[in-house]
Amino acid sequence: MTGVTPNRSLPFSQNLLAQLHGGKSERISLQELLDGVKTHARATLMILFSLPNLVPSIPGMSAITGLPLLFLAVQMMMGNNVWLPHFIASRSFLRSDLLRLINRLLPYLQRVERVLQPRQLILSRPTVLQVIGLICVVLSVLIALPIPLGNFLPAVAIILFSLGTLEADGVFIIAGFVTAIASVLFITVFYWGVIMAVLRMMGHAA
Repeated sequence: MTGVTPNRSLPFSQNLLAQLHGGKSERISLQELLDGVKTHARATLMILFSLPNLVPSIPGMSAITGLPLLFLAVQMMMGNNVWLPHFIASRSFLRSDLLRLINRLLPYLQRVERVLQPRQLILSRPTVLQVIGLICVVLSVLIALPIPLGNFLPAVAIILFSLGTLEADGVFIIAGFVTAIASVLFITVFYWGVIMAVLRMMGHAA
């Protein structure tokens, strides 16, 4: 997510599927994905790490995906090129698991990709992308928190931001801002409810 030029070679979903189908080994590392995608690698990886958080049936996924998302978001905030430290880049996944996840979400991704188009290009400027990076840092922390369903909205926001920067689509970026605000409000209400419940329990105990 480092520029405003849209990548029209392949839609995101087809690009990712091509990478997963392209190798012969059972596993694929993040470095292989990074090398294969080349353009818009940060957006692709951020979408890839966010997608599992949309599927509640995968337990503990938020803790696994939160750190790489945080690392990528910090780089984006600082305006740096994307790179991954070895302990993250060497992490590998079964191609079959990733394919199963992508195929499960493919119909939704394809519907979204059909409406993506360059618009509101002012929101794809580098300074705006750095602000988005800062917001994604906060969202990545929220994803890592052990809150029931608390990782869903932050993951959606990161996906919207990432899709918006893939095609320089300011409408999706605006949707990302709105969803990010909703994420923070949801977490705030959740913790406020927890704190009030604890205080009531302590009051009854006293």
